[in-house]
Amino acid sequence: MTEGDRLARATGFQNQRLVVVPRPLVRDALSRPITRHLVVTDAGVFPAAADHGRHRPDGAAETIVILCVAGTGWVETGGVRTAVGAATAVVLPGGTGEAHAYGAAEGDPWTIWWCHVRGADVADLLDGAGVRGAQVIPLVAADRLTAMLDEIISVLEKDQSPARLVATAGMAWRLLTALAIDRRLPEKGTPLQQAMNYLEDRVDGSVRLADLAALVGVSSSYLSKLFREATGGGVLAHHTALKMARARLLLDTTDLPIAEVGRVIGLQDQFYFSRQFRRLHGVSPSAYRAERKG
Repeated sequence: MTEGDRLARATGFQNQRLVVVPRPLVRDALSRPITRHLVVTDAGVFPAAADHGRHRPDGAAETIVILCVAGTGWVETGGVRTAVGAATAVVLPGGTGEAHAYGAAEGDPWTIWWCHVRGADVADLLDGAGVRGAQVIPLVAADRLTAMLDEIISVLEKDQSPARLVATAGMAWRLLTALAIDRRLPEKGTPLQQAMNYLEDRVDGSVRLADLAALVGVSSSYLSKLFREATGGGVLAHHTALKMARARLLLDTTDLPIAEVGRVIGLQDQFYFSRQFRRLHGVSPSAYRAERKG
């Protein structure tokens, strides 16, 4: 560990938790069938971490995930410093060779939960989370992600045996995939969140893109862009998916005739409803209802 990779202060932080997996164990784990895909190398929590800071001129071999749950801090990459507040994640991909630095703000030092990970699948998991390069990400469900990190730390505090490293690999997988999901959920009060709520409340009706865009105060093209980024499809495709989800629920939990299920979700033509349902599910509504489930 270089001097620049040390804490900015020699002592730790009150009530901190810190686990560092010995590097020979990390190297062994990266050669094993499961943990070669993903292994947690370090994890911890630093409460109200006054004077905390890191500076790595050559970056880090590990990918670093930091969750700020209180207070404020900063991260600097590419010569640009970005403020970090509560309910925010910082992700610094490993192995890039790019310099980075981060630390607590003066006067209101951050409380952070963090982990470092390595493995063959880390890059794909970051790509799935939409993380390309160092990023600061506002979070929708920070408490859920913090609970996952707490679980990782608790397991590694017991020991760093191969079995524990396998267990925390699974937990870290959940953490990174949860970050991907959280990143795609719309923030409260945004045009995307308002539009999604509007569509959910009107599963039984039809919605024009232009009308919905005007309702949430953005252009049609921008609203379409937001939906493509969040869902992979457009506004009408998302509304149709909501309708089909309601149809599945009705087919599974009621004895309503097929035509009536279609009418409940706003599709008055039974044949059109059946075509839409088959296109998404590969089977007709009646065949879906007859399938054994559970």
